[in-house]
Amino acid sequence: VAHSVCATAKTNYGNARNRGGTQRVEGKLRASVEKGDYYEAHQMYRTLFFRYISQAKHTDARELMYNGAQLFFSYNQLNSAADLSMLVLESLEKSEAKVEDEDLEHLAKLFSLMDPNSPERVAFVSRALKWSTGGSGKLGAPKLHQLLAVTLWKEQNYSESRYHFLHSSDGEGCAQMLVEYSAQRGFRSEVDMFVAQAVLQFLCLKNKNSASVVFSTYTQKHPSIEKDPPFVQPLLNFIWFLLLAVDGGKLTVFTVLCEQYQPSLKRDPMYNEYLDRIGQLFFGVPPKQSSSYGGLLGNLLNSLMGSGEDEEGEEAQEHGSPIELD
Repeated sequence: VAHSVCATAKTNYGNARNRGGTQRVEGKLRASVEKGDYYEAHQMYRTLFFRYISQAKHTDARELMYNGAQLFFSYNQLNSAADLSMLVLESLEKSEAKVEDEDLEHLAKLFSLMDPNSPERVAFVSRALKWSTGGSGKLGAPKLHQLLAVTLWKEQNYSESRYHFLHSSDGEGCAQMLVEYSAQRGFRSEVDMFVAQAVLQFLCLKNKNSASVVFSTYTQKHPSIEKDPPFVQPLLNFIWFLLLAVDGGKLTVFTVLCEQYQPSLKRDPMYNEYLDRIGQLFFGVPPKQSSSYGGLLGNLLNSLMGSGEDEEGEEAQEHGSPIELD
């Protein structure tokens, strides 16, 4: 017992000494940055990072880089800050650490501090999402998508925010963003189209719960829409009935619904293609014989299923959707 107590005391002493050492080093680095010795400080951060990694001190390396990146951001040293942000990711990758909410929040914080138009930000978010797939979801952790969506919403980058909300589980946040998007960038005649597209895409991604939440929240919060069905806009009534039909799973109801509302569904050429997919997922409709999804839906599903935000925005614009109004 005496031996184990002694060993624990030694370990605790060692940990305390290491923490003290790390704090001293951070103090020196901070002083260098405050003096304006940015280049020297940046190189020292990098040297320490690789030293810590070689000693398998992944957590120390990560904390040092995260704090350093924030320090450089505060002095508007964006390139150095972006470089250290990438090293935060490298430490996560090398440590094979489990995906924790705190790490996702740190990554989202660094993302929010980056220049929105910088290539470094694109590279960072792509790598961060890839790392986060170690958790749930092959397209990136839904929690990280949600945090990124909120940052992009604050920047009024609605189309990219919308992409990330689609891959989160935050139907309520998505709806609130869409209300603002519709008010800021849409025509009054399109208020129904903003939410219809989101509901149909959530259903194509098999996320029935978020589809339902985005619809109920959007219709409750949008100033130009009645709070409860039936609605003035036929398209909103169609979506309301569709969500009920998805719960019931009866093919005849789905078929009649799509036939009855064809005039509304013709407002966007994508609607019927989404509905073909929804018919297969929820009502047992066999896939069309024409191979895997081609044309409009193939392009769009590919972009939704992970080939990136830009394609999704471009694809929608290319085919004249009034929703993507960049």
